[in-house]
Amino acid sequence: MNKVYRTGAVGALLDEYENVIKALQEVIADVSDPALAAIADTTTTDPNCRSIQSVLAHVTSSAYSYAVYIQRGSRDSVPGIADTFRTSAKAYIQGLTDAFIFTVNVFSQIQDNELEEFDPAKKIATRWGQVYDIEQLMEHAIVHVMRHRRQIEKFKLVLATR
Repeated sequence: MNKVYRTGAVGALLDEYENVIKALQEVIADVSDPALAAIADTTTTDPNCRSIQSVLAHVTSSAYSYAVYIQRGSRDSVPGIADTFRTSAKAYIQGLTDAFIFTVNVFSQIQDNELEEFDPAKKIATRWGQVYDIEQLMEHAIVHVMRHRRQIEKFKLVLATR
């Protein structure tokens, strides 16, 4: 089957984002409901990193947050999108798909020449203090999914030994 690629720089960002989301969905597809909620990291102080469920809730809400930041640009501050704890891997797979579709819809209004912004006053200031243009924020979003996919892969190994 031939892969259909989106066009331009916006298309490249969306294709790569879709790829990492699909990779994460493949990793979680076989996670049972008990394993989803099981505490895998008992020493972390980060509530987003204790279980596969908490990681996925964080990743899904972050995906929406990134898209909302891009949608609003530098005009408005963006409130945090609440983490939603789902009870099955299947529900997270759907949640990630929905977040990606939301992102695609946001990008339907963005042209390639809008991705890079050199004027600091027009960059997107995030809640966590970092400042990005659209391209940088999407690159961050892509790597964010990759890092947490790796974390979940490690959690699955930990849980398999219990």
